Amino acid sequence: PPACHQLDRGRNPDVRPLTGGLSMTEPLVVQARSSSTTVALLTMTAPAFDHVPVMKREVIDLFEHVPAGTIVDGTLGGAGHAAALLDAHGHLDLIGVDHDPVALRAASDALDAFAERSTVVRSRFDNVPTILEENGITSISGFVLDLGVSSPQLDEGARGFSFRADAPLDMRMDPENPLTADAVVNGYPVSELIDVLRSWSDERHAVRIARAIVAARPLATTLELAAVIADAIPARDRRNATVHPATRSFQAIRIEVNHELEILRPTLDALIERLSLGGVGAVLTYHSGEDKITKHAMRAAVDGDGLPGMPNQSAYEWAHRGAVTASDDELAANPRARSARLRAIRRIGEATSA
Repeated sequence: PPACHQLDRGRNPDVRPLTGGLSMTEPLVVQARSSSTTVALLTMTAPAFDHVPVMKREVIDLFEHVPAGTIVDGTLGGAGHAAALLDAHGHLDLIGVDHDPVALRAASDALDAFAERSTVVRSRFDNVPTILEENGITSISGFVLDLGVSSPQLDEGARGFSFRADAPLDMRMDPENPLTADAVVNGYPVSELIDVLRSWSDERHAVRIARAIVAARPLATTLELAAVIADAIPARDRRNATVHPATRSFQAIRIEVNHELEILRPTLDALIERLSLGGVGAVLTYHSGEDKITKHAMRAAVDGDGLPGMPNQSAYEWAHRGAVTASDDELAANPRARSARLRAIRRIGEATSA
């Protein structure tokens, strides 16, 4: 990420359950407690948030034999995975975290049947360690991270995540995030735009695209931006592309706006460290950057402090070898699951010296 930017690390709100079966048509009021007052963070009317959880059966099966205790869903969304886990495994409680207030509305409805076993917090997932500490939780039975942008966020054109509808350049998962896609597109110098496109999406035409964006400023909408990006890519590559030529650039800008990859590795390290004996951590990734960070974090834990030629001293093992992908039946029902990769790790003991 550009070194000159101060990262928005988010807040560490106290945990406040969202219970009571709130209606999707009622105003959403997500609250956080302070030392002396209760502060309303946001009031809005939430549209429908219908999201099909990817590889739900596979995720449920991973947690069948974890010890009783708390699991963390750090990317709660509409609570598809969370509700399924609580329904299948009565020995588990849940802390669900998300910084999208629309998702939290849907999650509160989905988890209403499990109100006594679930707590929802509006926050970014890198704040989970603080949330656990504030609630006296020193170890967890498992965690789930379903990374990337959800189908409802893509489908809601006004949020600017997609070029399928003309919308302002926003792309924020948290509407209180001060950084927007507009600030990146119209404010970053060409060198930083190149860095964003290369770092977050491996865009091979990053230089051409960044220069075209700067030359076309100011850009106001998603369709304007998509057209500039498409025109910057050589005609031969546009003809041979299997996806829209702006796909990678939109992905990179979204990741920059929401700091998605910057916060992933330290969060994974903290969650893996907090797994109790027998606990499982599962991560769903949707592009190579997410998957690479996840694989390296889990591999570092599994490799432990074993030395070359010596027995592995790790306290962790792979829950399954390699990445699991969606079945043909699931892909037929949900084509957006095609890029998903599921990786999982299990704690099997305490680390010992080599």
